[in-house]
Amino acid sequence: MNGRASSKKEFSKRGAKPTTYRRVVTENVNGKAAVQSDEQLPAYQFKSVPNYEHTLVWVNPTTPDLREEQRFDRYPDSVVPGPGGTSLHIVTFPPGSVFADPSFDGQAARSEALVRLRGLADHFEKEDPAMHKTNTVDYAVVYEGEIWLELGDAKTVHLKRGDVVVQNGTRHAWRNKGTTAVTMLFFLNGAKE
Repeated sequence: MNGRASSKKEFSKRGAKPTTYRRVVTENVNGKAAVQSDEQLPAYQFKSVPNYEHTLVWVNPTTPDLREEQRFDRYPDSVVPGPGGTSLHIVTFPPGSVFADPSFDGQAARSEALVRLRGLADHFEKEDPAMHKTNTVDYAVVYEGEIWLELGDAKTVHLKRGDVVVQNGTRHAWRNKGTTAVTMLFFLNGAKE
């Protein structure tokens, strides 16, 4: 059974989103397109935050050179690309009630994020850890569920499945005010400030 079929089977069996994502990477071999790799990427499930998942699909820290082989062999020093670079993420946010639970350990969550979300978690504000700003232009797509985008001026925008946000390096937070997890796709473009 191919990776796509097994992911769909797992999806329908659980009645929710897949816990792995298939990544197919192509390359040029002797002037012809070929598959470089075809693999399953498990979603990283945070130990300190129930139902919070992050999958880093790909990262180019700077502008890629197509004359060179494109590889993603190790977890990067930063999931936030520099100018001209890109990164692709699939993130599942738990309901906000997870963070309001008395058993929630904010320090443990911050420590884990600093390891898993290198280069991004450093931008999370201490007073409001969800609020952040990066030197990127982000394309954010609501893949499943509903979420609220809070901007630095406290304005919020309610988003539903299929909605797309172009985030131009502004201060913001993603708030899940619902009762179920929300999955989003983020494509970050490194920009100059």
